[in-house]
Amino acid sequence: MPFILALDQGTTSSRAIVFDELGQKRGVFQLPLEQHFPRPGWVEHDATTIWKDELRCAREAMALAGVEAAQIAAIGVTNQRETVVVWDRATGQPIHPAIVWQDRRTADICEEIARRSGVAEMVRARTGLNVDPYFSASKIAWVLDHVEGARERAAAGELAAGTIDSWLVWSLSAGALHVTDVTNASRTLLFDIGTGAWVPELCALFDVPQAMLPDVVRSSGVVGSTDPALFGAPIPIAAACGDQQAALVGNGGFSPGDAKVTFGTGIFALMHTGRERPTSEKLAVTLAAQTGHTLEYALEGSIFMGGAIVQWVVEQLHLAESPAAAQALAESVSDSNGVVLVPALTGLGAPEWDPYARGAIFGLTRGANSAHVARAAMESIPLQVGDLVGTMVADSGHGLHALRADGGVTVNTLVMQTLADVVGIRVDVAAMAESTALGVAYLAGLAVGVWNGPDDLPMLRAVGRAYEPDTGADDRIARLRVLWNEAVKRSLKWERE
Repeated sequence: MPFILALDQGTTSSRAIVFDELGQKRGVFQLPLEQHFPRPGWVEHDATTIWKDELRCAREAMALAGVEAAQIAAIGVTNQRETVVVWDRATGQPIHPAIVWQDRRTADICEEIARRSGVAEMVRARTGLNVDPYFSASKIAWVLDHVEGARERAAAGELAAGTIDSWLVWSLSAGALHVTDVTNASRTLLFDIGTGAWVPELCALFDVPQAMLPDVVRSSGVVGSTDPALFGAPIPIAAACGDQQAALVGNGGFSPGDAKVTFGTGIFALMHTGRERPTSEKLAVTLAAQTGHTLEYALEGSIFMGGAIVQWVVEQLHLAESPAAAQALAESVSDSNGVVLVPALTGLGAPEWDPYARGAIFGLTRGANSAHVARAAMESIPLQVGDLVGTMVADSGHGLHALRADGGVTVNTLVMQTLADVVGIRVDVAAMAESTALGVAYLAGLAVGVWNGPDDLPMLRAVGRAYEPDTGADDRIARLRVLWNEAVKRSLKWERE
């Protein structure tokens, strides 16, 4: 039986999973990853630690699975996107800590660039993205400007730059491979998602030497092998994919209209839109995982407060002792009694994209109590997703037959049932929580012939629990959405610049 090794490098942990050809987990090992906050708004990782931890995780997962390198058909790498590393090509040593996707240190740089006449429109037309420090380009430039001699070394060809997938593949191959896949490239602000190539004009705009950047490859395809010394024999490196696109694959998202929502601290929604590039004013247009010779697209939206709003109810409001207790409190009442909570504690993400929105609770009366507030907090999660999914459907032109869901909040039955009621379609909770790792394992196995197509892997579409819309709740949901829309409007631009 062939096995696939998936390396899943996230923002707070490094993990490796060995899958068998039935898509079942045979060995799992995970290590926490420390985040560093040297200044307010700055977030860094130690790139060397990331590599050492992933290597240990891979070896431990293989040992737990009882397999050796010769039994591993391929390795796939999935990663936190937008986080960047700059390293010395000769020594393989990073010249600065990795700057994480959450980092905001380059906000002033991005604002200055975006203010130039026609620039924001040009960047969005080429990349599908807004000029924002969230993405990779300004992070690379910052490192070059703040590490002594870095710009000169970069000009001399001595430095390499890349997202975490590039860093891990470089390390796995002992420096033989400097590549990234299209999904990660599409999150840099330097890549044309129409032509599938780096853009010299964008590199010049952000002051990033194009020679530092990796070669761009498909998400599924053998690019080389691991250094034999790492695992005792070389293993084909056959996939790389950004975490959200990998999760879409892991949820069976291969066709236009397929969509998944990942519920973590925040919420990430991705809809496959096929070979035709969509347009959207409110959502990011990005690339889906590429398995063939043609680029395929996706619409993406991010919501800042998912599970975090439940944490806030527990840890800051002290309405309950745990998320489960908060759910029980919310379910102790049949509705929120007109209370609406807008969870804009750090602004609002898609589709509003208002960093100056602030959290608010509306509709309080003498009859309101803690249970109503808890229920309003729970309901704010599916209401946000409902707005986002509605925008995706309108901008893509594709209807949804079902919505796939994964992540920690999916254990909350109140949230999931309300989501089905709000979006009006079935919500399928993935049977396997590790859909990101499963997705990249599939991409790697597809590249080496372990599987021939999506239908070969039943786990891709395995459903843990399905939630059907309750037609008897239509009137209540309609009223709730009216109140929600009005509450969101009143929370916008609360903290003006």
